[in-house]
Amino acid sequence: MGRSRTKSKKTSSSIAKLASPEQSKPAPSISALLEKARELLVQCDYNLARRFVERVLESQPDHVDAKEMLGVVQIETGDLNAAKQTFTSLLASPLAPASAHLYLAQLNDDHPRLALRHYQSAVDMITVQLKGKERAVDVIAGKDDASLKSTAVQALISMVEIWMDPSYDLCDAPEAEQTCENLLNLALQIDPDNAEALQTLASVRLSQSRPDDAKQILEKAWAKWKNRELDDESMPSIEARLSLVKLLLELSLYTPALEVLQGLIATDDQLVDAWYLEGWCFFLMAEQARESGADLEGLSWMDLARDARDCLEMCKKLSANEANPDVPMTEHVKELIGQLQALGVEPSPEGEGEGDEDGWEDAEESEGDSDVEMS
Repeated sequence: MGRSRTKSKKTSSSIAKLASPEQSKPAPSISALLEKARELLVQCDYNLARRFVERVLESQPDHVDAKEMLGVVQIETGDLNAAKQTFTSLLASPLAPASAHLYLAQLNDDHPRLALRHYQSAVDMITVQLKGKERAVDVIAGKDDASLKSTAVQALISMVEIWMDPSYDLCDAPEAEQTCENLLNLALQIDPDNAEALQTLASVRLSQSRPDDAKQILEKAWAKWKNRELDDESMPSIEARLSLVKLLLELSLYTPALEVLQGLIATDDQLVDAWYLEGWCFFLMAEQARESGADLEGLSWMDLARDARDCLEMCKKLSANEANPDVPMTEHVKELIGQLQALGVEPSPEGEGEGDEDGWEDAEESEGDSDVEMS
């Protein structure tokens, strides 16, 4: 029987190195850690993203990008007070991004005047960046001119919305109307073709009881994007398109409202608000046809009412699956369904109706023109 060999220190050391290869790997760079954190944020893996961000902050506690990402993680995980502290601490840096003010504005929506100050600070910072030719690119956030303009305009629109919000006392202030005009004028100076700025201006005109002006402005706003493909990155956000529909309905412009809604539902057929607004639109059209005794867009009042019932039933079904449904909207849907039921309007048979808008499309095609004039 052979004698067992005694391992030398050299051999043992080599084996240890082979067993622990990670010891020889260099630590990941700051840029690699941040890139991984960004990927995880996109994937909504906020807890793991936090771990990568915290590794950066361990070595560089004042790293601007890492702090901003930490604030985003805190918002997404519901730690809003911590997020406020994180973004507030960012403001002390000479490299503080405008986005820190934008996040703080949203985090202080219960303090409208403070939110307004943060939005204004963000707009001022972006304006300075846009004015300097040598700073046409935001080296901090990696944003080009178009993106910077869009961010500034969105901040100005948010300021207008705060001034117009009836839940705040600002809307009754004597300077409210002129302030909104000034903010929107600035937004349109920054980006004259911005559809959302035009749309907000139309909303202001409606509040001023100037429906004809509002209609013209909405037509201009919608013309900016109505012929684009649904997957075009330059399309307005879903929220902006839903807001447009509400304005169109307020002006009884049902045809363009349905076109926008059908695009929204084609993009996301689980969008509760879109089904609700489409049902409401068909309901209003059915009322108009019933009162006039004439077809509307080639459809009888009963056809329109049935379309309304189908859309509202779909909205009710989708809303029931939501964790936090919109209670006022849900109550309105029940009320409308009750009125339709009282008129003898039943939902379409199973397999028909829900999402089936062939009748509406046929009525549009029969007119021989796919473009709709808002008149």
